Amino acid sequence: MIKHMTTPLTQSQALALQAGDQVLLSGVIYTARDAAHKRLLALIEKGEELPFDVKDQIIYYVGPTPAKPGHVFGSGGPTTSGRMDAYAKALMQLGLRGMIGKGYRQDHVKQAIMDYQSIYFGAIGGAGAYIGQCIQSCEVIAFEDLGPEAIRRLVVKDLPLTVVIDCYGHDLYEMGRSQYLKEHSHDNS
Repeated sequence: MIKHMTTPLTQSQALALQAGDQVLLSGVIYTARDAAHKRLLALIEKGEELPFDVKDQIIYYVGPTPAKPGHVFGSGGPTTSGRMDAYAKALMQLGLRGMIGKGYRQDHVKQAIMDYQSIYFGAIGGAGAYIGQCIQSCEVIAFEDLGPEAIRRLVVKDLPLTVVIDCYGHDLYEMGRSQYLKEHSHDNS
């Protein structure tokens, strides 16, 4: 069953999600990759205000290609999430509720996801053009000098996501590997 969700992503919504859930997400999300995260962390460390209030928000790890004429967003497939692992906990401490990317997260990030009741969503790698069609508006709100890595405020409609790590620490990647090994253990006999 596909769950339709609208941002902001509240604590109660996060608690209702489980690893493996399919979600069609609508509403406002923000983009940020490594360079933007580094600047966000510097602002946090200085006690300065962030360009947007991260409480109950979702950050999509993406650096889109330039938009074609008549489009609001270029191709926007997910970036490997591990590149943001060093910055994730500091943002979750401020209330960041969701992250969208691809690939594994380190153990300390999984622990922070549980501690702060956040969600790690997976987007489909290689489907950047399709994902771009789900974006209704796009506005650069910070760090414009970073080009594709600038922070953008997106309005999305029915962005297809999968819950990879839920706020209980269940990890779809690990669950899938375990299931596969369980189903194929007889092959090695």
